[in-house]
Amino acid sequence: MVRQIDGPVVLVGHSYGGAVITEAGDLPNVSGLVYIAAFAPDAGEGPGQISQELPPAAFENITPDSVGYLWIKQDKFHESFAQDLSAEEALVMAVTQKAPLGSTFGDNVTAPAWRVKPSWCRVSTADRMIHPDNERRMAQRMNPRRTIELDAGHASLASQPGPVTDLIEEAAGAVT
Repeated sequence: MVRQIDGPVVLVGHSYGGAVITEAGDLPNVSGLVYIAAFAPDAGEGPGQISQELPPAAFENITPDSVGYLWIKQDKFHESFAQDLSAEEALVMAVTQKAPLGSTFGDNVTAPAWRVKPSWCRVSTADRMIHPDNERRMAQRMNPRRTIELDAGHASLASQPGPVTDLIEEAAGAVT
């Protein structure tokens, strides 16, 4: 999809999507990377390894199904993923969640694009899906142009869309 866009592209990754943009960001028209409460693995590292080093608070609320997809238990979704949203909003997210394959967390990055492309980071200080100290550590080692911390859970895209949008717009404006 990125190759089909004529012009510069800023990739934005949330959660395990950060690992995706870390690997996909080496495409020539990618001009920047924005990490929103996301994994930013280094070469030879994957999201699962990062989570094992400093497990998130809600780690026990993630459960695999019979074919290897990882789900957040619906009755624990609000407290685990979206504690700063209403119960109704969290319920909608819980029943419509897109579960990743567990093997995704074992995939190691080969060439992290953040080493050569400008990056921006947003850390969720109340994140229960990625330990906030892991988010800080990944942000610090990538030396982003800007890191902001929000008092937010993992679903900060929904709970605090203004600051998240501002950071994405800042990145887009800086690289285009």
